[in-house]
Amino acid sequence: MDDSLFEAATSAARAMARSNSAERARWLRSVADSLDSRTADLVAVANDETHLGEGRLAGEVARTSGQLRLFAEVITEGSYLEAIIDHADPSSVPPKPDLRRMLRPLGPVAVYAASNFPFAFSVAGGDTASALAVGCPVVVKAHPGHPELSRLTAAIVTDALAAAGAPGGAFALVEGYDAGVELVQHPAIRAAAFTGSVAGGRALYDLAAARPAPIPFFGELGSINPVVVTESADKSRGGALAAGLAGSFTLGSGQFCTKPGVVFVPVDSQIERHMVDLELPRTHQLLTESIDSGFHAGVERLLTVPGVDLVTGSAVNGAAVVAASVPAFAAHAEELLTEVFGPLTLLVRYGSEDELVASLDELEGSLTATLHAEPGDETAAVVERLERIAGRLLFAGWPTGVAVVWAQHHGGPWPSTTSQFTSVGATAVRRFLTPIAYQDAPVAVLPAALQEENPLGIPRRVDGVLVL
Repeated sequence: MDDSLFEAATSAARAMARSNSAERARWLRSVADSLDSRTADLVAVANDETHLGEGRLAGEVARTSGQLRLFAEVITEGSYLEAIIDHADPSSVPPKPDLRRMLRPLGPVAVYAASNFPFAFSVAGGDTASALAVGCPVVVKAHPGHPELSRLTAAIVTDALAAAGAPGGAFALVEGYDAGVELVQHPAIRAAAFTGSVAGGRALYDLAAARPAPIPFFGELGSINPVVVTESADKSRGGALAAGLAGSFTLGSGQFCTKPGVVFVPVDSQIERHMVDLELPRTHQLLTESIDSGFHAGVERLLTVPGVDLVTGSAVNGAAVVAASVPAFAAHAEELLTEVFGPLTLLVRYGSEDELVASLDELEGSLTATLHAEPGDETAAVVERLERIAGRLLFAGWPTGVAVVWAQHHGGPWPSTTSQFTSVGATAVRRFLTPIAYQDAPVAVLPAALQEENPLGIPRRVDGVLVL
């Protein structure tokens, strides 16, 4: 890659670090408005490349512009800076200096676009928005599954940022496998964000860690998203739960990172019986040839595992439900918990609470975990285990669908992510910030967020007291 791209990003980082929240909020809103104004053009190109459907894609453009506007609100509100002031106290033992701490931007960020959300997790998606929001230039590596859309989106973002007064070099797009490898290794890049497969993410994660100066790598990787259905919930509403499960695991042709991939149900469950009779929703063409071939191979592989039965559907027909007993699950957990990206889910039939709890101990980290229970069910042991392995715990509904709000957490233990941070919601900005403490600093050099009179009017903690 041309080094001038990185030189421009480095220069932009200095200018962006000096910018204020109002300026950056204006940049974000300019991008959001530009995307909204080009929705029809964007959707047409995206549908040609991804086949996800115009309705779904138009909604995703709106989500993407909504994310940009949310981050504009986040930085204007100001608590994201975590500003803290401890005044000097010469009388304490030992004497305390004047200390003022806040978060500052890391510098240029590499963003690796995802295939399954060509807007919300791609060129102008949440990673890009949250990095720009806090003053970090972004270099996006386009996903090969939607190259024309990536170029069109990048052009819109570049023009919108320039029109709003952002410095040159604040945003750039690169393409190709080699560019992706070089990007995470370039010394100008100070952090990276990735959404994709475990194999691809792990390879980049290792490269980031192997640099002479390692950088943070925020990867969202594979996720099984377990669901537990208690015996009483299955008995009272098994039909409705079966229909909800079918809609969730086939949504977007099963290509959501939050797809429920394993569901623990009682032996002889109503859910399984209803699944047999249920007409599974039609699924669209999968995003890429590699995803399609991986899905078919994954279903065929599961059906060769001893003790695994086909409940309904098939890979040929576009969606499938398979099932296994707890003993089969325990004997082949590694194979059965390997993510199959696409419209497939696995039912695990448990015969007792002890079997259920023991099975949950086999699970690795996931973005989500879901519990369907009835009032009066004793679920403490189940909840305790699900809390260990998931970043978001649902007690109703289904995990597909991630609200972009302040309280959202879209992350979880390995292998779902490589860190404890979220890639969705207001606190996603924390990934691209680093703390710095100013000790006995002259007033002239203090950032506005740490100045005594609080000119920004932001929430701060002063001498241990939160001041709003």
